[in-house]
Amino acid sequence: MKPLDFKRGKLLIGVIHLPPLPGSPRYNGKFQPILDRAVADARAYEKGGAHALIIENFGDAPFTNGSVEAETIAAMARAGAAVCDSVKLPLGYNVLRNDARAALGLAAACGGSFIRVNVHTGAMLTDQGIIQGQAYDTLRRKKNLCPSAQILADVHVKHAVPLGDWSLEDAARDTWERGAVDAIIISGLGTGHPASLEDVQSVRSVCPEAPILIGSGFSLNNAGEFLPFINGAIVGSSLKRGGKLDNPVDPARVRAMVRAMNQATR
Repeated sequence: MKPLDFKRGKLLIGVIHLPPLPGSPRYNGKFQPILDRAVADARAYEKGGAHALIIENFGDAPFTNGSVEAETIAAMARAGAAVCDSVKLPLGYNVLRNDARAALGLAAACGGSFIRVNVHTGAMLTDQGIIQGQAYDTLRRKKNLCPSAQILADVHVKHAVPLGDWSLEDAARDTWERGAVDAIIISGLGTGHPASLEDVQSVRSVCPEAPILIGSGFSLNNAGEFLPFINGAIVGSSLKRGGKLDNPVDPARVRAMVRAMNQATR
């Protein structure tokens, strides 16, 4: 698949939130509707003009702070293959909470262009406990498994706090310069919560050459504030019907967001 082109303008990456998958506590035993929903959302994003998609096992909470189970990877592979067969957009994987190995495997086997890594460098205290970045392993595995895949890495990721006195600016600089990533993601406190404009501006000041993406809470209401400082956004909740995360993707909302982002590029 084609890589993300951060020079083409402001990119809209639509999130496909998978319902609970086999093995997770809330899985209802019916797998085909999961595939049908993933394909429907992917087509809605494409119809609305989104530039890329990312699949994540959002419904599998509570998450592990280590490797996910084999059934999770198998389910995400089937969803990824179904999406790839249905749309032509670049596709990425985020294996929650932080399984970059699985994400790279999915990208290699199912035609992925990029992965999202919640904790790539440093260490964060999360509801799963302490999660430590595995940049050493991730970069070497990427080189051997799928060298063309891009790494989008969170800095001070949502639903977490940093361990130690590690400022956002220092974390961003280390992630970009020493973590060898392709883009930095900045999010708010949790899913659907907007990032701080001050945080985005601070990261832009210390990483002027880095592609920066908003990773949560991006909407038409705040897009105008962020767009001068970012290269794109990873968006899910605000593009669903009524702005509700559990609803299907609304092509009209996607279209409106793309229009706003295109206008900011001119």
